Amino acid sequence: MAYGLLLLRVVVGLIMFAHGAQKLFGWFGGGGLRGTAAFFGQLRFRPAHRPAMALLAGLSEAAGLLFALGFVTPFAALGLASVMVVAIGTVHWSNGLWAGNRGYEYNLTIWTVAVAVAAIGPGRFSIDRALHWDDNLSGVWWGVGVLVVSLLGGFSVMALRERKPAEAA
Repeated sequence: MAYGLLLLRVVVGLIMFAHGAQKLFGWFGGGGLRGTAAFFGQLRFRPAHRPAMALLAGLSEAAGLLFALGFVTPFAALGLASVMVVAIGTVHWSNGLWAGNRGYEYNLTIWTVAVAVAAIGPGRFSIDRALHWDDNLSGVWWGVGVLVVSLLGGFSVMALRERKPAEAA
């Protein structure tokens, strides 16, 4: 089990870190904070909120590095899960489940992995284990907490969107 958790954390965590680096720094072909804020305009986030939302989304995804290392794992999982809730609700839900149609299957999978790892813990090969934190930072209630807080937080962020699509300039 420990090797499986390590593989899962590292692959998912590094992919999510790369997505965060796209948003924060423009690495890997991303738009950086400015481009991400502009994209959030297309998602109907209010102009005053766009820079903060870009930073928050980038940092939440960059928490994938902490997830990969197994460091403060449930908090890293919460960052990943929360940003996936927002991605599903703002971009992918209307396209249905399948990723081939720009649907939410990928985002739902990442959300599920984050919640599950928060519940079972990062495993033997983690910083949390090396620091003897894993007994206090894992368990079913951590998983339930990540599940509930990611949904509440994600829906709260989506409430910051404009009600009607912005008028064409």
